[in-house]
Amino acid sequence: MPAPFGLPVVTIHLDLPYSSDSARLFAPLAHQPWAHWLDSAWPASRAGRYDIITALPRATLVTRGQETRIEYAEGRFEQSRESPLDLLRAHLGPPRAPLAAPFTGGALGYFGYDLARRLHRLPAVAKDVEGVPEMAVGIYDGALVIDHDEHRCRLWASDDAAGRDWLERFLTALREESAESDFALTGEIECSLDREAYRRAFARVQDYIRAGDCYQANLAIRFAAPCLGHPWALYLALRARNPAPFSAWLNFPFGQVLSSSPERFLSVRDGLVETRPIKGTRPRSDDLGEDARRQAELSGSAKDRAENLMIVDLLRNDLGQVCAPGSVTVPSLFALESYATVHHLVSTVQGRLADGRGALDQLAAAFPGGSITGAPKLRAMQIIEELEAERRGVYCGAIGYLGHDGGMDTNIAIRTLTCGDKHLRFWAGGGLVADSQADAEYQECLDKARASREVLAGFRAS
Repeated sequence: MPAPFGLPVVTIHLDLPYSSDSARLFAPLAHQPWAHWLDSAWPASRAGRYDIITALPRATLVTRGQETRIEYAEGRFEQSRESPLDLLRAHLGPPRAPLAAPFTGGALGYFGYDLARRLHRLPAVAKDVEGVPEMAVGIYDGALVIDHDEHRCRLWASDDAAGRDWLERFLTALREESAESDFALTGEIECSLDREAYRRAFARVQDYIRAGDCYQANLAIRFAAPCLGHPWALYLALRARNPAPFSAWLNFPFGQVLSSSPERFLSVRDGLVETRPIKGTRPRSDDLGEDARRQAELSGSAKDRAENLMIVDLLRNDLGQVCAPGSVTVPSLFALESYATVHHLVSTVQGRLADGRGALDQLAAAFPGGSITGAPKLRAMQIIEELEAERRGVYCGAIGYLGHDGGMDTNIAIRTLTCGDKHLRFWAGGGLVADSQADAEYQECLDKARASREVLAGFRAS
């Protein structure tokens, strides 16, 4: 069995009136630092079941470079150069017996793509323009869990003095008036690679593929614009335009993260590990006949299936480092999934944790996700570092939770925007293989960024 469970998670819970409108429930918290919402985008997206809302952490862990700053609610803080994931493990403690709810307390936040520098040997070439932490995670004594299948809204907290205090303060915060959100772009959206620059970077990737350095490498374009105000209204507009089952709103003292991700990175529940890589994309069409043609084209594309299979093999290896021998399986290959703006090919890889191993072990072994690096992973990441002039920041990292019960669920932070320092940034990318075509791949990046750009057009300052 996986890491042995300690004592049960002793909790108290309070049932609140159910509402399918989780945005309304969360709105009073949206401007509060360290208030987070893992958003299933239900009912527009029926693929998700739970929304998880939390705030008021008892501790926060923020990693920048080699230093992690740990701040406690009472005001004291520590600095550490230990591994961020080891620090997180210490704050979570040993896993406790799970409850029916997915998350009743534990760690929730993001692990940026550049946290990989603490796990892999990477050159330091790309510039850190955005300046966001590599990891930003809160430790929470409870959470509000909305179950859209059971039509239940339940507030959970640990059954101790800290948990009861958290519950009272959280209820008070929920009853407050929602703050006004005034957000606007104050300039044009510019991108890090125009078509000609992309072609040059694409050619370098092809050189590496022909030389045998890699089979696939993910190349991404960064979009950015100056902005003013708090982007809560922007997030609501994005989730209406592009609802996705692994969406999230994270509010930090240093800025906000707005994610409309369709992709699960890693989940762990009762020792079962699952990852669902996306490889293969076509844009949606308003014409039903054309949309069906694009679905059929994607489903039958040998190139897209080959890309997807490369990443499935990579992730089988990543899971195999931590899962029991012989337990890693692929229950689904190349499933077609349709979202508001794109169609995707999605596969599912599962395994069962080996004795003595836990969710954090699996996160460390698989991070960052293979679907946004390429294969082999380390060499693909080195090529990305060379060809992308700016560090990715939150993009292509993971957003999610690790519970006190040993459970975990995280997304791949694609279709994800960050807002801070009076700038908004987002990225779009795709995997390049030997038979990729530069202009088609560039267009795929634009297709993936289309929904965000269309929504942002409505927030231009007059």
